[in-house]
Amino acid sequence: MTCSICGFTHNCICAHQPNLSSNIEFALLYHENERHKLTNTGKLLLNSLSNTTEYTWQRKEPPQALISKINQADTETWLLFPSKEPVLSGDFHHQHDPSKKQLFVLLDATWQEAKKMVNKSPWLKALPCLEIQTDETSRYHLRRNQSEGNLCTCEAGIEVLEMVKEPENAQALSCYYDQFLTVFQAERSGHKFTS
Repeated sequence: MTCSICGFTHNCICAHQPNLSSNIEFALLYHENERHKLTNTGKLLLNSLSNTTEYTWQRKEPPQALISKINQADTETWLLFPSKEPVLSGDFHHQHDPSKKQLFVLLDATWQEAKKMVNKSPWLKALPCLEIQTDETSRYHLRRNQSEGNLCTCEAGIEVLEMVKEPENAQALSCYYDQFLTVFQAERSGHKFTS
């Protein structure tokens, strides 16, 4: 039977799922093609961090709940997406407003879908962009045609947690992500993982 939380049938990873609280908030903005893919790592953030909320992107029907959250006076919102003039993660502590709640919007989509989401959404285009600087190489190899240097959604979340000085949360989420990667091929093949 398929687990309703992690989505795995043969290798449930829920025993490895941490329950974390953070001083920041994540908004996962899903492209509709992404939400139910077994390879999706956004669900790891959603399952682990109580301050993570999911939304579905639709060009003609923007997620009003997310837009309302972005427009709150006490919230500063960042879009994790490359731009011509991004704030680099190394400069974040000099650029953000510490008196405001920090909301990070993660586009949960392929790069092609993410570009479309931003280009067709003026409300996303208006957000300041944050670009992650890291020496880490992506551990995510579950899909073909991945671009060099790109991080998956969970890896981006881990890097943001490191950036905002929550290393314990970053480490716990990283361990959960490792477990996901460890059992994934066995899960996709339809059998139990054996070490």
